[in-house]
Amino acid sequence: MKSADSFFTKEQKSIILRAIEDAEKQTSGEIRVFIENTCKGEILDRAAFLFRKLGMTKTRERNGILFYLAIARQQFAILGDMGINARVPEGFWDAVRDKLEEHFKSGDFTGGLNEGIRIAGEKLKTYFPRKADDMNELSDEITFGKH
Repeated sequence: MKSADSFFTKEQKSIILRAIEDAEKQTSGEIRVFIENTCKGEILDRAAFLFRKLGMTKTRERNGILFYLAIARQQFAILGDMGINARVPEGFWDAVRDKLEEHFKSGDFTGGLNEGIRIAGEKLKTYFPRKADDMNELSDEITFGKH
């Protein structure tokens, strides 16, 4: 099993990073990607822990989104903060999850993340358009777990 930080090639990491940057150019929302090999415990519990640890609850409008992948367990989670969750229609996150799953099942993890980030960014743009005083509150870099 590849380590989390070598799961994607340099080019694939660039594609994912570009998707985050493109999405965030349109919105005040913040998107993060966290990838690790294993997830001890429940996937949603781990994603929620990382959401807080990455400072995603500290954005001005509480509109952060985390894409979390545990590659060895072939599991993932998508979490939105309370600001975005209060506005997206019911079933929105299920639809994003289904898109990612569709790509992931065929081994296209880069395409899945790219598509999921694009969809999330469009929704963020709708509810949280970029403002003149907007600043990037969180790093766009992909974060990799160390275990």
